[in-house]
Amino acid sequence: MDNTGTGGTGSANARQDDVGPPLEEAILALLASRADTATICPSDAARAVAPESWRPLMDGARAAAARLVERGEVEITQRGDIVDLSAAKGPIRIRRKR
Repeated sequence: MDNTGTGGTGSANARQDDVGPPLEEAILALLASRADTATICPSDAARAVAPESWRPLMDGARAAAARLVERGEVEITQRGDIVDLSAAKGPIRIRRKR
């Protein structure tokens, strides 16, 4: 059994690890294509990477956003206020760092 506890090499975690960089790229590309003040939902990035099967990528999209926050490229908001993703509950938005 692998360390994900799923017992296979095709685990959901492995698939999400594989799409981490594309999700980060999708977040940045989506923000770049919109107004400087625009925000996106993590689902927008997931849909850009896998239009037909985006729902399983939602945790990966939030993780990609967290990595971009760590690098100082984006901010996570709820109701317009910057929040710590690890403490955020419910829907979030992603915006360019201001």
